[in-house]
Amino acid sequence: MSKTSNNKSSTAGSASCNRREFLENSARNAAGLAAGTLSLGATRSPNERLQIGVIGLGSQGLELAKSVARNHNADVIAICDVDVRILATAQHELGALQKHSPVIIPDYEALVNRSDVDAVIVSTPDHWHSRMASDTLQAKKDLFLETPIAHSIAEGQKIAELASQSRSIVQVGLPQRSGTHFQSAVKLIRSGYIGEVHLAKAWASHRRKSIGRCATSKPPVGVDYTRWLGPAPTRNFQANRFHQTWSWFWDYGSGELGLWGVQQLDVIRWALNLGLPSKVFAKGGKHSFKDDRETPDTLTVHYDYPEVEVVWEHRQWSNRGIEGRSSGVAFYGDSGTLIIDRSGWKVYDHTEERFCDASEIKQTQVSNFLNAVRDRTEPVVGMAEGQASSIMCHLGNMAFQQGRELVFNAQTHTFS
Repeated sequence: MSKTSNNKSSTAGSASCNRREFLENSARNAAGLAAGTLSLGATRSPNERLQIGVIGLGSQGLELAKSVARNHNADVIAICDVDVRILATAQHELGALQKHSPVIIPDYEALVNRSDVDAVIVSTPDHWHSRMASDTLQAKKDLFLETPIAHSIAEGQKIAELASQSRSIVQVGLPQRSGTHFQSAVKLIRSGYIGEVHLAKAWASHRRKSIGRCATSKPPVGVDYTRWLGPAPTRNFQANRFHQTWSWFWDYGSGELGLWGVQQLDVIRWALNLGLPSKVFAKGGKHSFKDDRETPDTLTVHYDYPEVEVVWEHRQWSNRGIEGRSSGVAFYGDSGTLIIDRSGWKVYDHTEERFCDASEIKQTQVSNFLNAVRDRTEPVVGMAEGQASSIMCHLGNMAFQQGRELVFNAQTHTFS
C-alpha cells in the first residue's frame, strides 16, 4: 500500500502532496488515453511481439509485469488496478523497460476483452482470482494466474474445468517448477538416491510485523475500494485489511498457507508424484500477535498419504526455521535427507553429500509462459497441478478452522 504523509506544515509534507497530485494526474491522463485516443499495436502481425495485460500491480504483479517487459519478445501494453498511485508508478517503471508505456484500463473486464491483448496476468488478492480467471478464459485469452488459483476448492474446480475445455494456454504461478536446481532435486529424489521417502516437511518461518488494531475510515484518495471488495462481503474500509496485509483475513486471502504453503507443498507433490491426501489435521492459532489478523500466526498441518506423511509448519513470529532454513522443503528418505529452498539443495546423511546452488526461477517462469503462448505448447505448470496444490492450502485452513480431522475424497472433492 502506498504511503502518504500526514505532515501538512513541513516541506516534506508539501512535496508529498505535490507527488500525490502528480501521480493522480498521471493516472487520469493515462486512463483518458486508454479510453480511445491511444492504441498500441492494433495492426501488428500475430508473429510479432506478444502483447500482455496485467491485472493487479502490487509487489508481485509489478514484478511479473517487469519480467514481461524485460523479455525480448513481449510488451506489457495494458495494466489495471484499483489504486491510481500504484498504476501510475507501474506505468512509469514499465515504460522505462520497454519502448511504450502501458495504457491504464480502469476496469479489468475492458482489459481482458481488448482485441490487442494476447494474454493476461492475474495477480490480485485471492478473492478475485476465480472471477478474473473465468472472464479471461471466456474472452479466449491466454492466462497466467497467481496462487492459490481461487479462494476455495469449489471456485478452483470451476475454473479448472473451464480451463480444460478452453484452448487457452494457462500457466499457474509456481516458479519453483521453472528452476533447474529444483528440477535436478526432483530427478534425484525420483531416482531413489535418498531411498524411499517416508516423511516430507515444508515450512515458512518469517518474522512478520504486527498489523495492529485499526478503526474504520475513508479509503485513500484514488482507491476504488468498492471495486477492490468485489465478491467479498461489503464492509467499511479498514487500513490494515488492505494493501500488503489482506492475506491475513479470510474474506480475501488464505494466510501463510496461501502465500508460502502452496509454493512449498507443490514441491513435495511434484517430487513424490502425489495427488491429494485422504486425511488432514491441523493445529495452531494466534499465539503471538494481538492484532486484527484472523489467520493463524502459528500452524502445523498433517496430510495423510498411504506411504508418506506430509507436514506443513509456519511461524510468523520467528526467523528460525527447520533444518536451519527460514523456509524450505525436507525429504527424509531411508538412505538420506534432501533439503531444498530457493538458494539451492543439499543431501545429508548419505555416503555422498551432494549439493546444487540456486537457479533463477522468476524470470524463467515468465519466459516459459510467453514461449508457451507463442508456440502454443504446454506450459511448465498448468491449471490441474495448480489447482491440486491450491487445494492443499485450502484443506489445511479448513482443518484448522473446523478444529477436526478432515476425511477427504480426492476423486469427488467431498468430505465424509
